[in-house]
Formats: sequence, structure tokens, C-alpha cells
Amino acid sequence: MRIAFYAPMKSPDAPTPSGDRRMARLLMEALRIGGHEVALASRFRSWSADPSGHAALWEAADAETARLLRGYASAGENFETRPELWFTYHLYYKAPDWIGPAVAEALGIPYIVAEASYAPKRAAGPWAASHAAAETAVRRASAICAINPADSACLAPLLDDVTRLQALPPFLDTVPFTVDRASAAAALRRETGFSGAFPIALTVAMMRPGDKRESYRVLADALRQVADDGCRIDLAIIGGGDAQPDIADDFAGLPEGSVRFLGARSGDHLPALLTGADLYVWPAIREAYGMAILEAQAAGLPVIAGDSGGVSAIVQHGETGLLTPEGDVPAFAAAIGALARDAERRQKMGTAAVQRVARDHTLASAAARLNMIINDVTQRRAA
Repeated sequence: MRIAFYAPMKSPDAPTPSGDRRMARLLMEALRIGGHEVALASRFRSWSADPSGHAALWEAADAETARLLRGYASAGENFETRPELWFTYHLYYKAPDWIGPAVAEALGIPYIVAEASYAPKRAAGPWAASHAAAETAVRRASAICAINPADSACLAPLLDDVTRLQALPPFLDTVPFTVDRASAAAALRRETGFSGAFPIALTVAMMRPGDKRESYRVLADALRQVADDGCRIDLAIIGGGDAQPDIADDFAGLPEGSVRFLGARSGDHLPALLTGADLYVWPAIREAYGMAILEAQAAGLPVIAGDSGGVSAIVQHGETGLLTPEGDVPAFAAAIGALARDAERRQKMGTAAVQRVARDHTLASAAARLNMIINDVTQRRAA
């Protein structure tokens, strides 16, 4: 099937690395593995941090829709790049999909969405118009693939048939994570200057104001409590962004040399860096689910994370890691201390994490799941 793919929040080929961009690319790859021809339909970005910016974006989206429809119509019904299905990844009130529903309706093709979210509290106020656009897209979708299970409760009431809401567990390509652990650990020690005498924790996250900054603050406060409790752990941080100076200040006062900022890295470098560490830590304040958390488990790391959003769907508490109440600094510190002192438990959890990812979160499993959803949609339309 020819599939037009679109990500209104961030294009799959955007230059800045992010979990959102990685998942968009992975979805395209999973669809291709499933035997489909996938083309990036548009790079138009509908995301705005300010609701007042959506008025101009809405007009631009109308122009982009018209451009696409002219192109699809120019060569007639047999145009080889004319899509048979439209697939949108990640829409919500800050990044509504104004294009996909209109194109799908004009062409008479199915419209499928992955990772939609709906926030009823935005129905009134400055975000009302873009919130309504996101709601319209959800209601028009032939199927919604719920990557974050926490979204389902608010999405289900919008659907006349709740079976249109289908689970699609987060997934990744596990092949890059088959890295020799001893070599990766040695490389990470060389890059960070850590001696290896203490467990090495790693976190991967953009450094932005808001929820990311708050997660970093919780992490820094927890590490201070761990140090006060007489436990030493070294931390390597991968990520960059405007809030980096403030975040660096948050980690001031920790044992000298125990924190290293490695800057932003491309996805190609992450498997080796993750595999070289001993555990992964991230408080996950208002996190959807966290691609880096899934990647850490694929690399064989036990994860300590805040129990928010869909994190509990990918981290099995007590088996592949430890989950703590969102924003609870003492609980997060206690979890770090527990695993820092128990190498055998870390190893068991890391092994269980690799096994669970291989069972439930691979490209192959996602391809099969997506084909099941697409086949269901096409059969319903045929009927």
C-alpha cells in the first residue's frame, strides 16, 4: 500500500535529534518492513508554543493542503505517488493536524493516527481553536494507534466505535544495541574520565525549560541525598539546549568530578554510550513514555524512572527497573542508592530489560501490529 506519512510536531528529517523524531523515523521503517511504500508527504510544522501563532499556521496549512491535492491530482488516478492511506504521527492541541484529514477526505482514503492525545481542559481558553482541530482529526481517524496507553482514557469518548483505538507499544530497532559491553564501558570511562570505581549512571534528555528542567532538578536533588547517605555514583548526561546553564547550576555541590555533561549526540552514538553505563536514571516529569528509557533497556540497563504517563508500560517495576512516584525526590534517591549498592540486582534487571524489549518492543513486532491495524481498516471500508 502507498502511504503518505506526516508528523505535524516535528518532521522525521528535522535536524535536531529528539525522541519524537526517532519515533517518526521508526514508524516509517516499520511500515516499510510491513511491505508498504512510504513517502514523507509534507514537512509542514503545525507546532506552536503560543496559541496566537496558530492563526497564521492554519492559513499556511490550508495552502499546503491545496498544494498536495494539486500534485496528487495532476497525473490522474494512477499517479504512482498518489497515496492509498494517510498516516499522521503525534498530534495534539499544540500540534494539530490540519492537513491529513482534509487530504484523506478529498482522496477518499483511510486516515490513521499514531500517538494522538486529547486534553479536555483545553476546550476553553486560548488553545480552544487548535484543541478543536485536534479533536476533529481524532474523530475522523479510521484508527488511532495508542503508543502511550495513558492517552486512551481521554481519546475513547471521542470515538463512535472504541475498537478504532488500538494499542501500539513503543518500539525500536534493537540491532544497534548489540554492542560489546566491556568495550563500551571502557570507551565511556575514557570519554567521561570516570574511574569506574563507582557505578556510572546515564541520562539522555534535551535541556529545555519546563518539564525537562524540572526532571533534571529532581535528579540533582536526589543525587545530593544519595551522596549525603554516603553512596557515590557518577552521572553522565547526554543532551543540549537553552536551559543547560541553569541545569548545570542545579548539579552544583555534588562530589567533585561526579557529573559530566557530554552534550547532544546523534542517535547513532547512543547505543554504545548507553551500553557502557551501569544504570539509567530519569525522573520523567510529565513524560509521555520516553524513547530514551526504552533504548536504555535495549542496551541492558536497569532503569530508575518517575512513574508518569506511559513509563510504566515500558518499565516493569521490580523486574526491569524501579519506578518511583512522580517528583518524589526521597523515593528517587532511595531507588538510586538501592541499585548503586547492588551490582547483582542491576545485572539481573538489565538482562530482563533486554529480554522484554526483544519480546514486545521491536521493529518486527511493530510492523506486524501496524499491518493488523491497516488490514482491519481496509476491510471495514470494503465492507
